[in-house]
Parts: sequence; structure tokens; C-alpha cells
Amino acid sequence: MKSAVETLNPTRVRLTVEVPFEELKPSLDAAYKKINQQVTVAGFRKGKIPARVIDQRFGRGAVLEEAVNDALPKFYTEAVNEGELNPLGQPDVDITELKDGELLTFTAEVDVRPALEIPDYSGIEVTVDATEVTDEDVEKSVEQLRERFATTSPVERAAAEGDIVTVDLEAKVDGEVLEDGVAQDVDYTIGSGQLLDGIDDAVKGLEAGGSATFTSQLKGGSAEGKDAEIKVEVKAVKARELPELDDEFAQMASEFDTLEELKADSRKRLERMKKFDQATQAQEKVLEELLKLVEVPMPEKLLEDEIRTRKHNLEHHQLGQIGMTLEKYLEMQGKTAEEFDAELKEQAEKGIKTQFVLDEIVNKEKVSVGQDELTEHLMRRAQSSGMAPDQFAQAVVEQGQVPMLVGEVARGKALATVVEAATVKDTNGEVVDLDEADEDEAAEAAVEAAAETTEA
Repeated sequence: MKSAVETLNPTRVRLTVEVPFEELKPSLDAAYKKINQQVTVAGFRKGKIPARVIDQRFGRGAVLEEAVNDALPKFYTEAVNEGELNPLGQPDVDITELKDGELLTFTAEVDVRPALEIPDYSGIEVTVDATEVTDEDVEKSVEQLRERFATTSPVERAAAEGDIVTVDLEAKVDGEVLEDGVAQDVDYTIGSGQLLDGIDDAVKGLEAGGSATFTSQLKGGSAEGKDAEIKVEVKAVKARELPELDDEFAQMASEFDTLEELKADSRKRLERMKKFDQATQAQEKVLEELLKLVEVPMPEKLLEDEIRTRKHNLEHHQLGQIGMTLEKYLEMQGKTAEEFDAELKEQAEKGIKTQFVLDEIVNKEKVSVGQDELTEHLMRRAQSSGMAPDQFAQAVVEQGQVPMLVGEVARGKALATVVEAATVKDTNGEVVDLDEADEDEAAEAAVEAAAETTEA
């Protein structure tokens, strides 16, 4: 077999392959054997029909077609390896010549990974948020914990902001009560904004037994988007009571004996969270700067496939699971179809570019992935998918996705290498020591940052 590579553009090549007929013999024998098992000819046992009889009865062309279809993948793969190519997707194959007993010639056009030059990235500088935890941050955290331990009790007074009211609702459109427009014994916290626009003003000042009518646009149901006349009847008013902020509260809400110990622990927890957020922000910003440094030719067919995959996943999986159409989603987002397509293209281009650049750094820096790192990543992916680790691992193996997970971890480590070489400062102008962040969490954050950018 002889092959030649012609570069059509930085991301696409054409392979021209010539195969002497004798190299087709194994596939030709396999074709006769296959046809032997599929046909019957009077006077011959199944599977024992001579080749000349098959040629006479069914045509030599049918045999050649079967043999060529069997042989093409093998010769294409050999040509790819011989040319040291990194193909992307399936090739477009064209048989240009087939001379029985002499020669098979075919061409295969395929997208390939572009050759990239990774410049010195040690000069990258980014600025991230500072991590100071203020007294106000601690007070807010403790207050949120306090809210979780709030109790409610009925009151005999008019409803006010923050109270919980139990209400019955009835919605009318054009004077007719909707079949799905009646709800009873609904608990609603005044001011939460979690029910209908206008309900807060309607129920404020009402006592148990009171009612009011207001107009609101329906957010769901059979008359979604229409203005409805809503009647609300208050059946009960309950006030929320927060526990006193003292040592007794600390003992009830935590493992600490005093409020000061609880506050000190809240401060430490907030500091860890801000450190982790800072590391994640650094990774995202360093990646943005890295991508600006590298010129990446974009394989058009790969880009088209990526856009199509992302759109399909959004429309049929993410939105489909909640019963929402793409049109309704765009309406809620305030986007036109053209704006959505442009945004999707930009995301797909960034994802492909990120994968190419990080993969090149993996090769340049000789990044390897250990079994422990792969297992840790698999455990986290299982957790995020809601599957048991062993069940997730089995699915990964059965679907042949182990190389994909290895690639995710390797790209995450490559990104971490770039971040380590970069200069990261906070908004106070201080150089940030990212080593102070939890190493395991920071490393996994890099993996996730790389994966989220590249995955469809």
C-alpha cells in the first residue's frame, strides 16, 4: 500500500491511497465466505459454493463491493498512522479507481487537529477578588443559620412583611374560573416573591378571614402569560420567631458551646470558601488569557457538529426534562434565535479551542494521570450525576468513556500547570498564593473548569 497526504487547509487533509490487488485478498476471501453463508444455489451445499459460481450467479461486482467495504477501514487507518495524523471525526471517502486484479485507489478527506505553537505563558497576569472575611460576612452567615431554626406561631393581627399566610387562590380569565386556577391551603411568606406578582400588596393588612382581588400575569398552567383576576382569601396568619443569638442557640444549632466559638468557625469556613472561589476564579481568568495567546485554526465540520450537539442537548435533554421548548426558553431569556445561535457558536468555538490548547500543553509538559487521580475524578463525576460510584464506573467502562475521563483529568492538570506559572494578584494588589487553597479541591476545580469549557 502507498499513501500520500495533501494539506487542504490547516485543519483538513486529503489522503490518496493506492492498494495493490493482492493486498485485498484477505477481504476478498472474507467476501466470498460471507456471501456463501447468505445464498443458496441448487446442487451445492450451504457454504460450499465455488467462487466462480458466485461470480456467475451474483456478479463479480457484488463480491468486489463487499471486499472493498471490508478493507477500506484497515487501509485508511494504516494511511493515517503512516502520515502521523490526528483525525477528527469520520472521513469522506471516494473510490477513484478499482481495477479487478490490479489496483484499488481511494481518497479520504478528513479534519485533523491543527499544529499549535504554545508560547511562553509564564508572563500571564490576572487579578482576582480578595478573600477578606468581614464581621458583616460572619454576621450574615450566622443570621442565615438562625433563619433555619425559626419557628412559626399563629397571630391574631393583620398580615405584615415576613409573615407566613395560608391562603386559598382562585384565578379567572375573561370572567371564567380556570380549571387549573384553583389552589387551597397554600403557605406563602410575604415578601419572598415566590408566588404571583401583586400578592404581597393584596394580603398585607388582611387578617384571617379577609380577602382581596388583584390582577397578575400567570406564570404557568393552561393560561400561561395571560392576565388573570386573582381572588385571595387569607385563612391564617403566622409570625416567624427567630431564636435569641446566645450560647444556647450555638449549642442547639452546632457542636459548639458558645456563640463566639460558632462565629469563629463560621469565619474559618467562609475563609475556606473564599479561597476556593478565588482559586476557581484564577483558573478561569488564566484560561481566558492563555486562549488569547494561541492562534487556533477552527475545523469547520467539527465546529458544525459541536454546535449541533450542544443545541440538541439543550433542547432535548436539559429543556426536555422540564417540559420547556426552545422557543419558550429564548422568550424567557429575551434572546432572538439569531442571538442564541451566535452565542452557541461562540461557546462551541471556545470549547474546541480550549481542548486543543490544553491537549497540546499535556503533550508539551508530558502530563500523566495516575490511577488515584482518575478514581477521585470518577467519584466526583458519579456524585454530580446522582449515581453510585460503582454503577457510574461500570457505565463509563461499558460506553468506552475511560479515555474521555483521562483526558478531562489531564487537561485539568495542564491548566493547573499554567496557573502555577502565572502571576495572580488580588484586588488589593497582593500576590495570591494559591497553594494555600485545599490542593485536592483546587486540582479538581481545575479539572472541572477545563471540562465545563470543553464539554457539549
